[in-house]
Amino acid sequence: MSRAAPLPQHLRNRAFTVFQAREAGLSRSRLQCTDIDSIARGLYAHGGQPSVAAIVAGLSLLHRGIWASHGTAAGLLGLHLPWRRAGDTQIQLSRARALPPLAIEGVIVHRALLLPGEARRFRAPDDGPPHSDVPVASRERTWLDLAGELDVRDLVAMGDQLVRHPRERFEGRTRPWSTPDRLAALLASHPGFRGVVRAREALTMVRIGADSPAETRLRLALVAAGLPDPELQLKLDPGAPSSPAADLGYRRARIAVQYDGDHHRSRDQLASDNRRDMAFTLAGWTYLKFDWTDDRDGFRRAVGLVGRALAQAGRGQAAYGPGPA
Repeated sequence: MSRAAPLPQHLRNRAFTVFQAREAGLSRSRLQCTDIDSIARGLYAHGGQPSVAAIVAGLSLLHRGIWASHGTAAGLLGLHLPWRRAGDTQIQLSRARALPPLAIEGVIVHRALLLPGEARRFRAPDDGPPHSDVPVASRERTWLDLAGELDVRDLVAMGDQLVRHPRERFEGRTRPWSTPDRLAALLASHPGFRGVVRAREALTMVRIGADSPAETRLRLALVAAGLPDPELQLKLDPGAPSSPAADLGYRRARIAVQYDGDHHRSRDQLASDNRRDMAFTLAGWTYLKFDWTDDRDGFRRAVGLVGRALAQAGRGQAAYGPGPA
């Protein structure tokens, strides 16, 4: 049995289209060799399964007017999906309504109206087709697309992620991905969109200051139980830029609430957390800390403990909302 001819260098260990294969002089029989996988009709890959971004880039070369959307866009853009959706690997694309319907085996293709500024392109990864880029819905548009699939609580969590102020030291950016006003304008421009009513409801509960979906879920659980809407990123000393801060709490009642996720397990983070915890405790605050076990339980224990702490503060529930020091 003869050995397969080596691939041209520019097609090795990456996805490529049938047209790129023909330009490189590959025969149909060469494309059927075991070192090349058929990813979709007209799309091949050498060197194993390509990344989702590479597949989207390849499909966009084969089919005009498509872009990554919904859960696929969320994954590419770093948006939080609920755990029940995070493991969904089926690719979702959208195509302009003005173009004919498109069927791609194993891919969900939506038809959508895309307004200017609601999509972007970024360079395909190294395993993508040569000279290609990745078309993808914007983060804001992805939030709206998912309004037809996610529940209100998950939409609030993603909305919180869009509007939160990033930490340049860890994220390399200083501006939030969006603002409540921009999200409101997006909804106004798509009044009949599937899920827009749910998105409007979610937007009323989006707040700046939550650093994780769990923090959002904790806040929503407190409010759903009838407790006041807490202040987010609650600084012990509002006038000091470097003051320790809790995730949320009630300043007038001197109650601080913290959610510690997985990233709090490193030695450096634990040391920082201990200093923060001690600062609030020594200042005489009631300090409550929760973790993933509380999240798993829907924060029922947290709601009970925070509610009792508010009651014990003895000032009446109306005095416990956000307010000046």
